[in-house]
Amino acid sequence: MKKRFLLVITGLMVIFLLAACGSKSKDDVVKELNGKLNDLTGYKVDAKMTLKMGTDSQVYNVEIWHKDPTFYRVNLKNAEKDQSQMILRNEEGVFVLTPALKKSFKFQSDWPQNSSQAYLYESLIKDIAADKEAKFTATKEHYIFETKTRYQNNSMLPIQEIKLNKDDLSPAVVKVMDPDRNALVTVEFSKVKFNASFDDSDFDMKKNMTRADLNLPVMAESKDAAFTVKYPTEDLGAELVDEKEVKLENGKRVVLTYEGEKSFTLVQEKVTVKEASTSPTYVDGDLVDLGVTIGAVSEGSITWTIDGVDYMIASNDLSNNELIEIARTVQGDVEK
Repeated sequence: MKKRFLLVITGLMVIFLLAACGSKSKDDVVKELNGKLNDLTGYKVDAKMTLKMGTDSQVYNVEIWHKDPTFYRVNLKNAEKDQSQMILRNEEGVFVLTPALKKSFKFQSDWPQNSSQAYLYESLIKDIAADKEAKFTATKEHYIFETKTRYQNNSMLPIQEIKLNKDDLSPAVVKVMDPDRNALVTVEFSKVKFNASFDDSDFDMKKNMTRADLNLPVMAESKDAAFTVKYPTEDLGAELVDEKEVKLENGKRVVLTYEGEKSFTLVQEKVTVKEASTSPTYVDGDLVDLGVTIGAVSEGSITWTIDGVDYMIASNDLSNNELIEIARTVQGDVEK
């Protein structure tokens, strides 16, 4: 009996040792991720991105195409409002296309190398590899990393949880969190095709603008429709002291003046749809991801367009990071 008992114990120890040998450490997984990144020629990804803005949430369908080393096409579509915006990078530069407004902008930018991007696979791998203190856990189906982010204003979104599928190391879910660990950005990946093939025209600016334009509904209301004035939920201690409405030929402009140690002016103006230009407008500033849209930030100002409205924040007191911080909070419908 004693001999049989010892055999059982020995068998269990062998099983436990084999199980331990079969589990991968954090360093093992990071090494595999770097190897996969080095061998990757490109990918096509479909995802759903949910942005929490105060008590409201907005959901975007995201289609990501990447051709190694530097070609990108990221199409963000708000299914509820049937609006889309595209980030395009090719050998000519970085472009932001807003087909519904027949507008395109060109940036001299190193995007996406300069910041975290929750929907770009190689950006997630770089975030994991860069954070030597990243937390690591494993479940039956997933590897989970908790890392620091590399956002320009990472004081607002300092942490992210990256969940990868064990079988092929593809992304499953990414949650970007505020300092209180509330998930403000959640990306759920539904389809990932590694080493996808592409046509030469897939990253061409003019062809992408034309294709998107053909699939858009007519925006008959865009010229005369009113817009709701929005107010930032973060003002860095400044107070709203003046609100002026200026009538324009085809609409109106609203100017909000905030005063304090960090004074600034917020301008909002309804955009009219014009004939598409054959060449994009050059933007003197850095491309910045505001969550619900793409903006341009430069010394003393930040501009962006959303829901057919142009926004600009100008200030002599705010840093670029502070401009981004305030701009991100203008997106919700906030009452004074």
